[in-house]
Amino acid sequence: MTTYGVPDVFRIGPGRLTAGLDSSPRLDYDTHRRVHGRMPRLPIDDLIALAELGDLRGRGGAGFPFARKLRAVIDSAGRRGAPITVVVNGTEGEPAAHKDKVLLTRAPHLILDGADLVARALSAVEIVVGVAHGGPGERSLLNAIHERGMTDTVRVVRMPDRFISGEGGALVRGINGERPIPPGRKVRSSDSGVGGMPTMLSNAETYAQLALMAMLGVDMYSSVGLASEPGTVLLSVTGSARRPAVVETPTGVRLREVLDLCDATVGQAVLLGGYHGKWMTPEAVERAEVSRAGFEALGGALGAGIVVPLGWESCPLGETARVARYMAGQSAGQCGPCYMGLPDLAQAFGALADGNGHIETVQRAAATMKGRGACGHPDGTARFVLSAIDVFAEDIMTHAAYGTCGLPVKGVLPLPAEASARASEAQLILDWSRCEGHGLCSHVVPELISLDQHGYPVVSTASVPPSLEGEARRAIEMCPALALRLNAAPTESRR
Repeated sequence: MTTYGVPDVFRIGPGRLTAGLDSSPRLDYDTHRRVHGRMPRLPIDDLIALAELGDLRGRGGAGFPFARKLRAVIDSAGRRGAPITVVVNGTEGEPAAHKDKVLLTRAPHLILDGADLVARALSAVEIVVGVAHGGPGERSLLNAIHERGMTDTVRVVRMPDRFISGEGGALVRGINGERPIPPGRKVRSSDSGVGGMPTMLSNAETYAQLALMAMLGVDMYSSVGLASEPGTVLLSVTGSARRPAVVETPTGVRLREVLDLCDATVGQAVLLGGYHGKWMTPEAVERAEVSRAGFEALGGALGAGIVVPLGWESCPLGETARVARYMAGQSAGQCGPCYMGLPDLAQAFGALADGNGHIETVQRAAATMKGRGACGHPDGTARFVLSAIDVFAEDIMTHAAYGTCGLPVKGVLPLPAEASARASEAQLILDWSRCEGHGLCSHVVPELISLDQHGYPVVSTASVPPSLEGEARRAIEMCPALALRLNAAPTESRR
């Protein structure tokens, strides 16, 4: 059962972030205060000390120390004499992630508490919260802002519900009125973020954790979890789980306990860290401890807390291939590794799943992208695909011998509904016998079409994502030579 369109919430041990959610579908401001108590105000030095003593790390995937971010923003603002903006990243573009959606929908005041605490300490001019357009948390967040009387200090910005829109640089660009894609070069938001000014940017759960730390105090906050990684984490558990949920658990708990709580069969493997993460063998899962160090010791990563068990009933190569195609379609189209490398990687792994590909071809495709992308999307996708080669070696041999492993592709790995539809897997096709090099198409949909040195179009081989179908069709209509068309991709085989 779900609440407000988000998964159920389970917990191991006492609830922290999820306190009160067992008796209320959503904590309004009065209920939130009764559950969590008074929110203190802290000067910036005390706030930095708090974050350091509690070893608060970003919960959006990178795990960067929060105190270091605070110092970087303060230093930048001091050098430039510039105002500071606080940004909350609640976009959560990863299809398998739900923890931030749960917080925004059911416990939005924890997020606002943390953001407000930071904004006051930094004397920030504004708080901006980025959310996925039409996502389940948007209305709850807007209500929370009104409940607190913060409409003059908090702004909500809606972002496209795409994978790359969750990247911090993409969010800043979106807030600034630009295309919400990664900037293509390393730009620290602490130096140049919203309006080009110093910006304190972190993930929604991170701000909620900071609020808890401030209200509980470091000693109480650290009374659960590992001494080296105190507190709790939120895990999004989907895949083969019969009871998909967001689980709050202290660090140090065995991953097996989390999976059992969600009635999840490990089966052939578990994906940790989402679609920029890695497949883990059942043997590794049995040894895994929920913590950054625990997952890293087994070659995985806690990341944004995504746990996707595969189970026994779906073809692992087919599941990986469909996600690889989706990830190629989520490209920003601004660099070669994304624009050409990801479609090549998806195609190479698709051939492997069909039984007529080669591991070396997949590895070469991944190697050509390594470290060359404008953002982490190519490397992250390659990491996911290459881990499948390691974990599913026997399946690859079976597919090579028989063309199939005998299992269907059931869609266990979560993808947006529209990404699974055949219509959304169309490709733009260029008829060179007609093309006259007008170049209009590249201006209409630059994400999919660029111009070469002679002014002729270079069309992406990636599937057209749903968010760009309108622009793709407009490019077709505007082509004076009628050289473009939209071609449906072949139907995915069902084994």
